[in-house]
Amino acid sequence: MPEKRRRTTVKPPAPQDAVKSYTVTEPVQLLNFLLAKMSGKGRNSVKAVLARGQVSVNGQATTAYNFPLVPGQTVAISTEKTEEKPPLMGLSIIYEDEAILVVDKEAGLLSVASPQENEITAYRQLTAYVRSENPQNRIFVVHRLDRDTSGVMMFAKSEEVQQTLQNNWQDAVKERTYVALVEGTVHKSEGTIKSWLKESSTLKMYSSPQPGDGQLAVTNYKVMQTGNGFSLLSVNLETGRKNQIRVHMQDIGHSVAGDKKYGAKSKGIGRLGLHARLLAFTHPTTGKLMRFESPVPPVFYRFFKQH
Repeated sequence: MPEKRRRTTVKPPAPQDAVKSYTVTEPVQLLNFLLAKMSGKGRNSVKAVLARGQVSVNGQATTAYNFPLVPGQTVAISTEKTEEKPPLMGLSIIYEDEAILVVDKEAGLLSVASPQENEITAYRQLTAYVRSENPQNRIFVVHRLDRDTSGVMMFAKSEEVQQTLQNNWQDAVKERTYVALVEGTVHKSEGTIKSWLKESSTLKMYSSPQPGDGQLAVTNYKVMQTGNGFSLLSVNLETGRKNQIRVHMQDIGHSVAGDKKYGAKSKGIGRLGLHARLLAFTHPTTGKLMRFESPVPPVFYRFFKQH
């Protein structure tokens, strides 16, 4: 069974939790003792607490990982010096461990900026977030969502994990499902769109008429609802090409609502009608099947409300 995770909100510790004390009951090295007591934190996080001088043994601060503890000693851990996590704008963290960060991104937030741009992005915010715990921490891009696409997105916490995920993306990702609000009534209840995608000189993707000319892209869809000149589709990607859904929806004559770049005529819901609802994948280090979902924004159902 996949391991499901609920959205979690990290709150700063209450004042009374600023210092926690533990009595040593058996001989053990300090780092191993801390890892056992601070079970909610990863190894690097615990090392960072040590390095900042937030741990004392019998009242004496120590930063040595291999400090030998003996029964009867008191180990105190202070959280007072821990910097408060920077606020996140336009995204929330769904899941975090030593290897990956999974977030829910809102429409309007860039995943990653180009060198010429200097605005707030998911990447920059999450970099600041992990560095508030340890200045050496970094994050790495695994895949991207368009600025105006909302939903589930994953980052790696090391270059090794990033490469593992990217090199095995097709095998590692077990399910990648979007919800798409498209123009017009899609009469075929379900279907598969297959083409070879290429990029024009103006950076616009398009389907090549020649088999094998470009990157193979396969999109499966099912109609969820129709009405008032729009259709709501559940879209499952077999491949993850740039702008794949947007191009394929235009190819079948039902452009994503609000997507003027790819043929949309209406404003739709005032944003791109595309939401990354579900991402299921094999964890790069544990091998567990992980599954994360993001609720579909209510605005996607605007045209289908019963009166």
